[in-house]
Amino acid sequence: MITRLTPQDASFYRLESSSNPMHIGSLAIVRDGGTDGSRLGYDRLVELVESRLPLVPRYRRKVREVPLALGRPVWVEDSGFDITYHVRRSALPGPGSEEQLYDLVARLSSRPLDQTRPLWEMYLIEGLSGGRRAIFTKTHSALVDGATALEIGHVILDTSPSPREVAADAWTARREPGEAELLTMAAMELAGQPREALQALREAGSHSIVGVTGRAVEKVVSLVRTAAIGAPDSPFNTRTSRNRRFDVVRTDLEDYRRIRRRVDCSINDVILAVVTGALRIFLQSRGELLTQSAVLRTVVPMSVYVEGPDGDQLRPASEVSSFLVDLPVGEPNPVMRLSHIRHATAAHARHRRSVRARTLVHMAGFAPASLHAMSVRAASTFAEHTFNLVITNAPGPQQPMYIGGARMLEMYPVSPLLRNQASSIGITSYDGNVFYGLNADRDAMADIGVLSAAVRESMEEMLGACVQ
Repeated sequence: MITRLTPQDASFYRLESSSNPMHIGSLAIVRDGGTDGSRLGYDRLVELVESRLPLVPRYRRKVREVPLALGRPVWVEDSGFDITYHVRRSALPGPGSEEQLYDLVARLSSRPLDQTRPLWEMYLIEGLSGGRRAIFTKTHSALVDGATALEIGHVILDTSPSPREVAADAWTARREPGEAELLTMAAMELAGQPREALQALREAGSHSIVGVTGRAVEKVVSLVRTAAIGAPDSPFNTRTSRNRRFDVVRTDLEDYRRIRRRVDCSINDVILAVVTGALRIFLQSRGELLTQSAVLRTVVPMSVYVEGPDGDQLRPASEVSSFLVDLPVGEPNPVMRLSHIRHATAAHARHRRSVRARTLVHMAGFAPASLHAMSVRAASTFAEHTFNLVITNAPGPQQPMYIGGARMLEMYPVSPLLRNQASSIGITSYDGNVFYGLNADRDAMADIGVLSAAVRESMEEMLGACVQ
């Protein structure tokens, strides 16, 4: 089957650069405990992933460019699809520490995906202390749209140690189209769509002198807009390298609920207030002079919780919403920070940009990786100069989940860095915990560990101020 990338899929595909790989990552730490006593080894993981691929057929397809740029690229089935190329094996020098694991995740995140193959990889990482293993997945943002294509983490999770049965798949690779076939197909489509044809010709001419001139004009316009509505200066906005650092924080969901019950706000608001306090501590450690009115402007695609009256019921909503929020990092009082954020999110929610996600939130074995992918897509609709940082937040299941019989203990998002973004913060709740994944540029954020420690310090400060 040949299908054309949507305009947004194509934009993500073309955003890829050596310093900004556009893949969503997810790190799961598991421990064996299956009913049959078997362990989650490499062969078992390959078998599991292969059996679930019918649920995510795009994971067997790759992107092909149309000759002469006459139309957007297309998805085609990979005639040489090799599951063992995509599901890989790695090991830490045992007993591996968490720091070694996070360093490996950072190095794996730094590597762009092979664009001649389907745009995903999965790693079984063995050797972690305590008999644990980790599974790290990375999927290109162009692949996951939340409707017709989900993230692979959605479909390998089960609600019990016994993997659920999935209908057998008799898939065989189809012949890949040749260049002439792609060109003919594009020409026939454009013949019936004059407006699309005009746009394609404009894109095809982007390498001409007209295209160069157009880009120069766009740069001038961008500078004018930046001067007019740009985000505040911050160390989070700088040219990035292709190398990354990764760190995590694990917190207790009940702490956020306790604050939420004392203050008239949402769990999302509490999480943002904790992040704001952490960013304040981090900026002060950098020697930044913070006036009381100082803010960091963030893209917050995190309006995805539906809460019951007592705040204890969490489930994903049917859409991912994204809006700009100014985090009051200059405010020294944690209660006032939370109050500012509560009012800001309520006001901005009326002007949010939403992405429908009905397919992914109703699937059994819900995992937040697809929502993080959708969140990054929503964040990318904002011009880069209008914000300092992206914070994605997605609810996960509040009961134990399993991968091939192994119980998942922790799950951390690894969100990509958008252009000139030195760090991203991904947050996921799962089984009574809130997990933070901090992805950062290796050169610009050598002190990412300070930010991790600041999240814990901010949580303690917020509890002390709100829960007497």
